[in-house]
Amino acid sequence: MSFIRPEVRASILRWREALVGAAVLLLGFYWVVGVTPGLLTWIGYLALFLGAALFFAGLQRGRVRMGGGGPGVVQIVERRIGYFGPLNGGLVDLDAVTSLSLDPTEHPRHWIITHEGGPALHIPVNAEGADVLFDAFASLPGLSPGRVAATLKQDGIGPIVLWRRSDLQKRIQSLH
Repeated sequence: MSFIRPEVRASILRWREALVGAAVLLLGFYWVVGVTPGLLTWIGYLALFLGAALFFAGLQRGRVRMGGGGPGVVQIVERRIGYFGPLNGGLVDLDAVTSLSLDPTEHPRHWIITHEGGPALHIPVNAEGADVLFDAFASLPGLSPGRVAATLKQDGIGPIVLWRRSDLQKRIQSLH
């Protein structure tokens, strides 16, 4: 039996890292301001730094987290993204990714991952386990987590390219 309403529980789970960061930040603030100088003061400064970092990272993750419940399941094992959907799916090695786009015209919105040696992989942003994609996308060189979070809020008339592999980008520029 749960004493927390489902929508409150979902909100807490969405922002869990930010909430933990805020708690660590407050504890660090208490140790710096409210305790006599000494060892706890230095630990307090460390807690302030770690709490702020965790809070900021939690805000970005919370903005990207869509809740799940959508079609299909996403898994990442050893830098390999797997999407298993009701109508399609596939596997993509992160090292083989050539571009990442978001298509806001599909319902629900879809990540489009193009890669070497196969058709593009379309993953709904609300697929079960799609939260792990945030960390995978953050490992792509030059792609900031803030850009991923901001793009999710944009509307558009077609796919929005977030990232292209650098050698591919140079080839495209040489064509123009």
